[in-house]
Amino acid sequence: MMSAQPNSSASAPVETSSTVSLAIAWLFVGIPLVWGVAQTFIKALTLFQ
Repeated sequence: MMSAQPNSSASAPVETSSTVSLAIAWLFVGIPLVWGVAQTFIKALTLFQ
């Protein structure tokens, strides 16, 4: 009979370096995304003037 062993990686706290990497990745994607949406909004405003 197999005994269930706890998965230590599932309950391990998130490492700081992992959190920093995730934040950098979101900024790498988020900044151009926000810039693109803003430019689209600005150009769309000229259509309604």
